[in-house]
Amino acid sequence: MVKLIALYKQPENKEQFDEHYFNVHAPITAKIPGLKEMNVTKIVGSPMGGEGAYYLMCEMIYESHEAMKEGMRSAEGKASGKDLMGFAGDLVTLMIGEEVHADSTVR
Repeated sequence: MVKLIALYKQPENKEQFDEHYFNVHAPITAKIPGLKEMNVTKIVGSPMGGEGAYYLMCEMIYESHEAMKEGMRSAEGKASGKDLMGFAGDLVTLMIGEEVHADSTVR
């Protein structure tokens, strides 16, 4: 499994960000071909206290690197990328990760 991870910094206007993210951006992204799962996590705090540097994380899960690349090249993938840069280009960091499993005794 391959993950495209989007990590968003704190937006100036959280309500406006949420409105666009959940009502416009996420529905566009959910239509990307090959996307198996999309998990969104709202960051609610930091173990060190306070708000923390990040506001939201989205993990988009694909079967393989090739499936992710094909999805990104699709019309839906291009629309998602264009929308992302339009509303959150200065807030987002994108990363690609592969799921690995630590020792099975860790819980």
